[in-house]
Amino acid sequence: MSKTVTLRLKDNVYKQFRKLAEEDHRTLSNFIETSTLRYIEEHKFVDEFEMEEIRTNQSLNDSIKRALKDVQEMKGRFVE
Repeated sequence: MSKTVTLRLKDNVYKQFRKLAEEDHRTLSNFIETSTLRYIEEHKFVDEFEMEEIRTNQSLNDSIKRALKDVQEMKGRFVE
């Protein structure tokens, strides 16, 4: 079910969003929703170059393996 959200924008930002939405033949709300989801998708995940750096960082991988072993053995404290 859709939810209604009130968003306060400065005039210049509103005009820019409105213009871009019209150029894309979208409603303003659809433009904001789509743009936000794209931003999240692009910034939420690690890109291929970062992932390669993680894979080749032996010190980091050893640390992750030790941490996983500690979790499996219920060592340490968990902080909420």
